[in-house]
Amino acid sequence: MSCYFNIDKNLEIIAQKAEESSSEAFARIEHTARCNGEKVLKAFIDNHVGEMHLKGTTGYGYGDDGRDKLDAVFAQVLGAQDALVRHNFVNGTHAISTALFGVLRPGDLMLSLTGKPYDTLNDVIFAEKGGSLTEFGVKYDQVDLLPDGRVNYGQIRERARNCKVAYIQRSRGYSLRPSITVSEIGEMIDAVKSVNPDAVIMVDNCYGELVERVEPCDVGADLIIGSLIKNLGGGIAPTGGYIAGRKDLVELCAYRLTTVGTGKEVGCSLDMNRSMFMGLFYAPEVVKNAVKTATFASAFFKLLGFDAYPYHNEYRTDIITAIKLGSKEALVAFCEGIQSGSPIDSFVTPEPWDMPGYDSQVIMAAGAFTMGASIELSADAPLRDPFAVWLQGGLTYDTGRMGMILAAQRMADKGIISL
Repeated sequence: MSCYFNIDKNLEIIAQKAEESSSEAFARIEHTARCNGEKVLKAFIDNHVGEMHLKGTTGYGYGDDGRDKLDAVFAQVLGAQDALVRHNFVNGTHAISTALFGVLRPGDLMLSLTGKPYDTLNDVIFAEKGGSLTEFGVKYDQVDLLPDGRVNYGQIRERARNCKVAYIQRSRGYSLRPSITVSEIGEMIDAVKSVNPDAVIMVDNCYGELVERVEPCDVGADLIIGSLIKNLGGGIAPTGGYIAGRKDLVELCAYRLTTVGTGKEVGCSLDMNRSMFMGLFYAPEVVKNAVKTATFASAFFKLLGFDAYPYHNEYRTDIITAIKLGSKEALVAFCEGIQSGSPIDSFVTPEPWDMPGYDSQVIMAAGAFTMGASIELSADAPLRDPFAVWLQGGLTYDTGRMGMILAAQRMADKGIISL
């Protein structure tokens, strides 16, 4: 029973059943976190991170050894030759856009292997004005996933022959298709390279870092990109993102972020090094808590009669659980419950709004210490069929678990579910 919250006793019983049914999955998650924790620790030790590297620089940032050391540690953790880790990436979309513009040139073809990319990349690729890839003469094509959401390897081999960039979105975005495992990414890379050895394999790695024991670079990805207010920031980094992979390609991306010829050599770190180092160090533990929260949520809401993806006992490759709630009223109530269980702004009522980069209204619940940090417990969804919510994060499992129960309690209070 809850020590401090007024929870219906039937919800408490269902929550206990959900945890019991998730015990095997929890054991796998704990083992993965232990291995990834060792990997991160080894990278710190191998790269001789010292107290002096936690301090920042100002101005041009020439000779910023802490910044360069941070790049090296990230690269080792991610299985990459090099990395570009910067606080001035404003979000994951910015980092992805930087990578795309860094590698692609007029006349090149970008081929998405996982269907249409996440909503926020729509303008980056297609906008008729403002400097999109299309406006600069970059061509775009995509291989749609099969009806069951799986990868269409046959079409990849057929259509990847002339692409410059083969783009993979690891996580599901606002869809109910399965997220792409690292093993599947390896198979996709083999399919592309078998017909186009020179293609650059670029992976949107958001939400997936440290969920598995290997990363996309370990299976041949040329570039991977992500946000530091997601997994690798560990709930501590207040902003930023990363690009990691082949050294020559990382340098091209650095030219896009700063200027051609200066690249990674400039850019002061201010007072950000400490939080980004600490965030990475804590990341395996925080990711573990987020995956356990997602697993519990899937089991819990399945017992309450809702479809949840992936199932609680399925193999996971990211921190997201999608729950099909079936109506606008259920979706809003769920997000209100999540918000009420947040450490920050628990008294706020989330409402749908016209969020930049999306083609329909979006509702978001995110009472986070860092604005928009989806490694902290949050839930968001576009208000459109099938009225599913995408849940992610949880700095601690116990508070993430309670967030799920409070979401269900709010739905029960509004008569959406009966207990």
